[in-house]
Amino acid sequence: MKTMANMSLEKVKMPEQDPNVRNKNFEEVALGYDEIMAMEEATRCLHCKNKPCVSGCPVNVRIPEFIEKVAAGDFAEAYRIITSTNALPAVCGRVCPQESQCEGKCVRGIKGEPVAIGRLERFVADWYMKNGTDKTEKPQSNGKKAAVIGAGPAGLSCAGDLARKGYQVTIFEAFHKAGGVLVYGIPEFRLPKKIVQKEIDKLSELGVTVETNMVIGKVLSVDELFEMGYEAVFIGSGAGLPSFLGIEGEGYIGVYSANEFLTRINLMKAYLDEYDTPIRHAKAVAVVGGGNVAMDAARSAKRLGAEHVYIVYRRSEAEMPARAEEIHHAKEEGIEFLLLTNPTKVLGNENSEVCGLECVKMELGEPDDSGRRRPQPIKGSEFVLDVDSVIMAVGTSPNPLLRTTTDGLEANRRGCLVADEETMKTTREGVYAGGDAVTGAATVILAMGAGKKAAAAIDEYLQNK
Repeated sequence: MKTMANMSLEKVKMPEQDPNVRNKNFEEVALGYDEIMAMEEATRCLHCKNKPCVSGCPVNVRIPEFIEKVAAGDFAEAYRIITSTNALPAVCGRVCPQESQCEGKCVRGIKGEPVAIGRLERFVADWYMKNGTDKTEKPQSNGKKAAVIGAGPAGLSCAGDLARKGYQVTIFEAFHKAGGVLVYGIPEFRLPKKIVQKEIDKLSELGVTVETNMVIGKVLSVDELFEMGYEAVFIGSGAGLPSFLGIEGEGYIGVYSANEFLTRINLMKAYLDEYDTPIRHAKAVAVVGGGNVAMDAARSAKRLGAEHVYIVYRRSEAEMPARAEEIHHAKEEGIEFLLLTNPTKVLGNENSEVCGLECVKMELGEPDDSGRRRPQPIKGSEFVLDVDSVIMAVGTSPNPLLRTTTDGLEANRRGCLVADEETMKTTREGVYAGGDAVTGAATVILAMGAGKKAAAAIDEYLQNK
């Protein structure tokens, strides 16, 4: 029996830490729904016959089905439905851009707010972590081996799907900890690392082996993996090579790439006193860029004690690629936005330390190739921003190590591996690739979707081999 639809135009509000409290700690900002909140929000779903929300999900979560179970209070079954297609629900419920994917296609969003699909997914995953009793059963082996390079979202998704089909899967991870961008990039206050670890532990229960400190291309080559008996290889090595602006002064002490800054904080725990990871505790920080990574870096700098943190972005807020929620949270926490502003030079003192950022004001002109209006400098508008640290969050690209040490792998002009969109097959026989290594920096869920596609294609390839 279906519950009568709740026609409220607004989502059930998500409890959060107070902005002036949370900007001084690294605990999770959003506190999550309780059972009553989740069931109330679930009744807002209209259970549309054509399920537009599902088409907006890169891993095709059976959204109306799991929401129906939440409304009925059957959270265990809701979890089973989600995990039939999504291996990392606690992660996706927190960091997916639902507003442009599943929720972006929700009919309730036409007049009012869409159903809070992401919040419900998070609730179900968190509830199951606390209350679930089912043991993960290791599937019967099919006698075939597959190697996965990179323990980020794409690699974890691919490994999980292959393990469920009976493959002996080994993940080779360059860092000392599995998780990829989930552990080195996304801050604790958005994605607690214990959540990531619990999701990875489930893969271990399926029989997946994770080998850390394994830089493929140095420790082992792709050729050597095949020689070791692996019959297929999936490359999910991400896009961890940071970009810079190429302006004067980027070599001064106190200039970080967002990648390095966030890795020191998130993976190397620089925010905890018991860790001796070196990091600069600046008084005033400029973060250059307008994406989610820029928001993460700015909010982290604020939590490390900076009195002033500026987002320096050359376009207007309307063009910012960051999620609206992340921009909103950053503003609440006291991050200052300098929009239509472009850095031109990093200033340094006699000790080669950052002592300012020279900028120029911009105005928007004609659209560029991306469709966004091209920013142009305003003559005579130069000024100096008084900062002692600068964080560059202007994009990343794939590390060239793998493609330069593996014969037969083609890459495009951006250094991304060439792979078929449907099968994720590369130009090298038996080698598949997906996630940021193929697309450049993108979202967690898109990487997971690529991992799922690759797993299905690898299974077909090896079964027919």
